[in-house]
Amino acid sequence: MQYALLIYDDEAEWAKMSEDERNGLYGEYFAFTNELRASGSYVDGNPLQPTSDATTVRVRNGEQVVTDGPFAETKEQLGGYYIVETASADEALEWAAKIPGARVGSIEVRPVMPVGAAA
Repeated sequence: MQYALLIYDDEAEWAKMSEDERNGLYGEYFAFTNELRASGSYVDGNPLQPTSDATTVRVRNGEQVVTDGPFAETKEQLGGYYIVETASADEALEWAAKIPGARVGSIEVRPVMPVGAAA
């Protein structure tokens, strides 16, 4: 089963970190990603650009409305994700707990709904 491990953190807290602190955390992410790949559970994953680079699209009454930024203002923002293939939800939760961002933010673990290629 595939699971999305959605990484939420506070962009303002990242901005307050020194370059050395950020680089240390990035190093932890690289090590985690290498461990995940070596296990065979890694499917995909990427960090996301900050919400200041985001655009939200809505269609209301047949009209497209485009606004800058994310859909909702929240304390934590979606900062990246991993897609993992695991034998159980418990294994996905174990991987989520190892993500460095879990110490400063939260990791949402959500099963991926398989949709066939013909869809």
